[in-house]
Amino acid sequence: MSIVYILTNEAMPGLIKIGMTTTTVRDRMVGLDTTGVPLPFECYYAARVSEMAKVEKALHVAFGDHRVRGSREFFRIDPYRARAVLELLAVEDVTPREEAVIEPGDQEAIDLARRMRPRFEFTMANVPLGAELSFGRGEEYFATVINDRLISFRGHETSLSASAAVILGELGYANTSVQGTAYWLYQGRTLDELRRENEGVGPYGLES
Repeated sequence: MSIVYILTNEAMPGLIKIGMTTTTVRDRMVGLDTTGVPLPFECYYAARVSEMAKVEKALHVAFGDHRVRGSREFFRIDPYRARAVLELLAVEDVTPREEAVIEPGDQEAIDLARRMRPRFEFTMANVPLGAELSFGRGEEYFATVINDRLISFRGHETSLSASAAVILGELGYANTSVQGTAYWLYQGRTLDELRRENEGVGPYGLES
């Protein structure tokens, strides 16, 4: 199996890891769960590709200006941008459908880290009331901003993260707690990326 993956980590906001594996993404995530990493990695997207090494190198070159360190596979870039490129080279989407649980309590630790972030408000990303949002993993999903924190989705008032969890569940993903700003887009860009840009802090900005 030849897989190129995009991983995120709640302990490393604003960073993604782009790598490859010949086993499974879950096996690779287990291998990365060392004592030097506070929280387990989560897979944002993974794809089986025909020429794994070439695809990984192409992504590393494409996002080279955002690389944290030459000898490491970490990049300061929105995961949606990296996925958009990897999808063009994918043979099959093999993103794990299960939660990022390696040891008992892992998911609870990830959920707690998410809850401790400052709450997202649309003014942080310069998104106006009434704006239409689209979902980054399904072209048929849309929502409307109704106030600074909530959206209207399928006629119901809800949050970004709650609606994202519903959609991902319908798409076959088991994760029940997700970062909504990493999936909902405004004018083709994630809300998380727009907030970092609006606040002038680049990809290191805290995530909601």
